Amino acid sequence: MKPMHVSIRQIGNSQGVVIPKPLLIQLGLSGEAGAEMTVEGDALVLRRPASPVRTGWAEAAKEIAEHGDDELVMGEFGNADDKELIW
Repeated sequence: MKPMHVSIRQIGNSQGVVIPKPLLIQLGLSGEAGAEMTVEGDALVLRRPASPVRTGWAEAAKEIAEHGDDELVMGEFGNADDKELIW
């Protein structure tokens, strides 16, 4: 892709650049997810944010429970002395 000239605009007390929608789509960036911004050498770099580590776990657990696949595989396996503990 050849370089594209964009204007730097005043936005309140800050300045910003409007990113054309086709570029956002091509890179998979959106207003909801935002972007990670870094400076690399003399370049300003925007990247898709990394997925949070447990994304989708709650939905997956709910689906597993709905199918009845959430029973213990190994059963309970406490230590021999656990029965003497007072909780």
